[in-house]
Amino acid sequence: MKRSLRSISRSFFASLALVLTLPTAARAVQSYIIVDNQTGHILGAKEPDEKRQIASLTKVATAVVVLDWAKLTNADLGELVTVPAEAVRIGGVNSTGLQPDDLISLRDLLYSALMASDNAAAQTLAYHIGRRLPNPEGLDPTGNFVAHMNALARNLYMKRTRFLNPSGLDNGEGGLPFSTAADLARLTSYAYSKSGFPFYVAQNTREIHLFRAGQPLSLWLKNTNPLLDQDGIDGVKTGRTAKAGDCIILSADRTPESKRDGEKVMITPRRIIVVLLGSTDRSTEGLAAMRRGWQLYDQWAAAGRKTKRSDSL
Repeated sequence: MKRSLRSISRSFFASLALVLTLPTAARAVQSYIIVDNQTGHILGAKEPDEKRQIASLTKVATAVVVLDWAKLTNADLGELVTVPAEAVRIGGVNSTGLQPDDLISLRDLLYSALMASDNAAAQTLAYHIGRRLPNPEGLDPTGNFVAHMNALARNLYMKRTRFLNPSGLDNGEGGLPFSTAADLARLTSYAYSKSGFPFYVAQNTREIHLFRAGQPLSLWLKNTNPLLDQDGIDGVKTGRTAKAGDCIILSADRTPESKRDGEKVMITPRRIIVVLLGSTDRSTEGLAAMRRGWQLYDQWAAAGRKTKRSDSL
């Protein structure tokens, strides 16, 4: 992201204004960005291009690869697949309580990964979809899936992103995965253009179904995002590891703005995306950032929504 001195100055004052509105305990956020989803205009930012661990925010990319594959192949997300033993062995969050050889639908795996941040669910998706994606390098199924996650990142110009697994775990060998607030804003904007994704991340609770040892089992998932339904927030994803700290992506919309110009009526969608990385209190700071974001949005809209490439993603 190349930015002029003038745009950097504007972003500095926007960042300063945001920091001054945050509670003292929440000012330690390492990196954030606030953008208009329609244009990619940056409303405020702090170190938006800094490479950081992003924990389970990774699962947004995991879900997008699955949804893109399903649309391209006209796949049935209601298909039941088997949870492999390797998916459970990876460790970390397994809030759904998946066990090896459970049968569960691809759709319910998406709910588990996005809502409950379940690592075993993300790994199961990668294993099964990775076997069906093009694999010119002859990688194992999960490795092939991760290669497609990185191909997605390249296609979205997420130039400072490296995925190493579908879950966001950062305690393995072979280096660390990373991304940036700006890159994740690009990813989130793309995800919101995918049919189904906004619905998955907007659910507070969801009943899912699986078969264990041939017996049906129903489970209720609770979304890890405590800010849903506050100030128009309808997604997106939380994350936390020791290396990443608290992380969160938020998205919120308002009723589209309509303006009449003669016989024409101009409709402007209104949605902003907030990405916070390296926070100490993602809920408090995330809500404050979203509220400040709408203030900055209103100021920008009142000035005519002027955008420049240097001020945009």
